[in-house]
Amino acid sequence: MKAVRVKYTVKSEYIEQNKANIKAVMDALRANPIEGMHYSTHQLDDSNTFIHINMAKDAETMAKLNDIEAFKNFRMGLKASDPVSPPESQNLHLVDSNWDL
Repeated sequence: MKAVRVKYTVKSEYIEQNKANIKAVMDALRANPIEGMHYSTHQLDDSNTFIHINMAKDAETMAKLNDIEAFKNFRMGLKASDPVSPPESQNLHLVDSNWDL
């Protein structure tokens, strides 16, 4: 099991574009799911801060996200937006869950 949390803060003027870019990634994942991976994105109450959580059965499965064109576009757009706080990645260690990958 591999799990990663990525947190970043965007400028107010980029919130809606970021959400649209995230939706494109999720649409691509719904159309072509990556077996053994759960991926979700959350917006904090401040509206500018986003958290992505990617849980996969292994590193190889997690890396498949990088092959999706919409994800590449999301990352390029985020970088070009000059975020207030750039993406910070943290490894998570699963204790337990109510589902299996």
